[in-house]
Amino acid sequence: MADNTMKVRILSPEKVFYEGEVSFIEFNTTAGVRGIYPKHVPTTMVLQPGVLKLVEADGEKQAALHTGFVEVLPDKITMLAESVEWPEEIDEKRAEEAKIRAERRISDDTQDQNRAELALKRAVVRLQLCKVK
Repeated sequence: MADNTMKVRILSPEKVFYEGEVSFIEFNTTAGVRGIYPKHVPTTMVLQPGVLKLVEADGEKQAALHTGFVEVLPDKITMLAESVEWPEEIDEKRAEEAKIRAERRISDDTQDQNRAELALKRAVVRLQLCKVK
């Protein structure tokens, strides 16, 4: 491993989603968007829905990252994600339908607003990545 890269391992309940070396990674947390370079100070964070960006030697990859946790160490990052998808794995029609359902639930005061807002964020992230396919 070069000094200008770090190991990244992303796990979802179904599989090891990604293992590789990156020079930079960016993701959403409860405290906002975080960008991490090698030799970062150790920390843990709670993940929020957003676009995950991985910068490898041969270019950038993006994925829809939903909720979970991340451990950052100077030479490696481990993510435990509830759900994470590459753009080609996203069904755009299904994401659009989920967005519409979430918007309806948000406008209905009898529904769980937090759950509906999280569903809306997930749908928006998926649709955003569908645009870059």
